[in-house]
Amino acid sequence: MISVKTSSFGKTKNGDPATLFTLQNEHEMTVALTDYGATLVSVEVPDRAGKPVDVVLGYDSVSGYEKGGAYFGAIIGRCANRIGGAQAEIAGKTYQLAQNDAANHLHGGNVGFDKHMWQATMLEDGVRFSRISKDGEENYPGNLSVQVTYQLLDENALTISYHASTDAATICNLTNHAYFNLAGHDSGDVSDQWLEIAASAFTPTDSGSIPTGELRNVEGTVFDFRKPKRIGDGIDDACEQIQWAGGFDHNWASDFASEKPTHFIARAWCEKTGIELTCTSSQPGVQFYSGNSIDPAGPAGKNGAKYGRRGAFCLETQAFPDAIHHANFPSVVLTPQESYEQKTVYAFGVRD
Repeated sequence: MISVKTSSFGKTKNGDPATLFTLQNEHEMTVALTDYGATLVSVEVPDRAGKPVDVVLGYDSVSGYEKGGAYFGAIIGRCANRIGGAQAEIAGKTYQLAQNDAANHLHGGNVGFDKHMWQATMLEDGVRFSRISKDGEENYPGNLSVQVTYQLLDENALTISYHASTDAATICNLTNHAYFNLAGHDSGDVSDQWLEIAASAFTPTDSGSIPTGELRNVEGTVFDFRKPKRIGDGIDDACEQIQWAGGFDHNWASDFASEKPTHFIARAWCEKTGIELTCTSSQPGVQFYSGNSIDPAGPAGKNGAKYGRRGAFCLETQAFPDAIHHANFPSVVLTPQESYEQKTVYAFGVRD
């Protein structure tokens, strides 16, 4: 049985009250969410000694999320990741989008889904967040109706289900931007934690982190995580892909993307705590980000924690970055005749 409780999470700078929703199951897993950005605030799971460990970076109140610039735990939209040149042609018309990442468009623009209040509906086992992104928001076409549902399972897993529909052709590529540290959100560098990614290819980028359109085999490269290895292995490699990104910040193409409704995409674990995270998804790709740009000068995290460079990793399930410019990538265009349906599951366990 799942309990769902609410409490105040402070007020936004506009005076909007934010709510914290806390979910708990009977196996000592606790998840906290807020309606600002439909954000995942915390995930507490037991370590091998049975001690609860919060494995997600975040803030103690809504003000931290307004000040922070790293998208901690937020829902990203309309388009996760980057669009090269901040331009997109949709149904024969070119749209100029915000250039909020040098000359490119990142994570939905200046005021993406992460910076909006969402309408919340409490469920027996979770929370459903809804909003309508109106035609012209961040210069995207069409009225996009979005629902994101978080559900806590008794098996110590968190399911995130995405649904969207539109009244005009538009881009829709949603993800959650949780930052994980399986030793604890405040425990520092994750380089010694282990990672496996079920992908034989990744999408290399130019120096601005825009994919070239190539699907490159990981064989013989530092991008080969098909067999588990430490995150820090190759993180400072001399190859230009690593040097441009300051570490890992790339999209991997799942080997099992054709399997439905979800497929195994990645697994991570920490020797110190024994905590293991398994990620399954319906999405064709995952952006593995090794926290290269977490700013130690940013707002203090939960309980005053100071987060720093490589203090967490992200597994952002998604369609491929800049897909609007690459016909060989899975499409990110949503039409009125279609329904956007995606799901990602983060399941937790313990290794002895």
